[in-house]
Amino acid sequence: MSALICGSFAYDNIMVFKDRFKNHILPDKVHMLSVSFLVPEMRREYGGCAGNIAYNLRLLGAEPLPMGTVGKDFERYAEWMDERRISRRHVLTIEEEFTAQAFITTDLDDNQITAFHPGAMNHSHRNTAAQVDGVRVAIVAPDGRQGMVEHAAQLAAAEIPFVFDPGQGLPMFDGEDLKRFVGQATWLTLNDYECELLLERTGYTLADLASRVKALIVTRGAAGSEIHVAGRVIEIPAARVKEALDPTGCGDAYRAGLLYGLLEGMDWELTGRLASLMGALKVECHGTQNHRIERSELEVRFRDSFGISLGPGPK
Repeated sequence: MSALICGSFAYDNIMVFKDRFKNHILPDKVHMLSVSFLVPEMRREYGGCAGNIAYNLRLLGAEPLPMGTVGKDFERYAEWMDERRISRRHVLTIEEEFTAQAFITTDLDDNQITAFHPGAMNHSHRNTAAQVDGVRVAIVAPDGRQGMVEHAAQLAAAEIPFVFDPGQGLPMFDGEDLKRFVGQATWLTLNDYECELLLERTGYTLADLASRVKALIVTRGAAGSEIHVAGRVIEIPAARVKEALDPTGCGDAYRAGLLYGLLEGMDWELTGRLASLMGALKVECHGTQNHRIERSELEVRFRDSFGISLGPGPK
């Protein structure tokens, strides 16, 4: 049985400006801003929520089924997925579009200027989530707006339990939209900012929200995370990080740990800690799909961070 991952695929074009934006932007001229930054360093990374979650779930030995829409320029990404034995059965190519792309320029103070082109992602609703065989759990992650709405409804109608992860897509939805998602979802995962925004838009209290799903997971960065389940709160400590290099994609790695725990029937204490460790492993590496780990090393890192055993590998 597999995890269906409804979400985006994207290329992340990352450029480094060897100076500070503030040295080249005049505060009294921002109404007529026209600037150009020389970026001698540039790299292209494979990204997008579906791609990132699938990559991390495959690292753990599971069989992810990512679902998303991509463009005519997806060939290199497709080869990358094939090399890592990640299924492309539910990846639909939209020939008249480009794959979603982020263009990110970072300065020496780690400030960022980002432009995002959704491209083929806006066609995500052309995939149907309920027609996928062999799915035990699913996740609705950031994607095209209509796709997120339809995939959540399809999974709920098919009685396939799923995680709702609005992420950076949350601002697209009003309070009524979010109430509907919460009512359809089995589990809900948010970072602390997203949680506050969702509470504000829905009018729910934290207790209200937690009572409407089987588990509410709220991540708090270096402060760890908390899992609200069955009327109690499980505090999950952050895993030890050797060196923090790049937080991009950390949330997707965390969510892969959650899905793995759900697939394997792990308790929430273990599931949360595994998710925390996956986020830490990602932080230690530049790019969202460049970290590697073997099962034996994962067990060592898990015990080092939490003082307990992770247990056997996938069933």
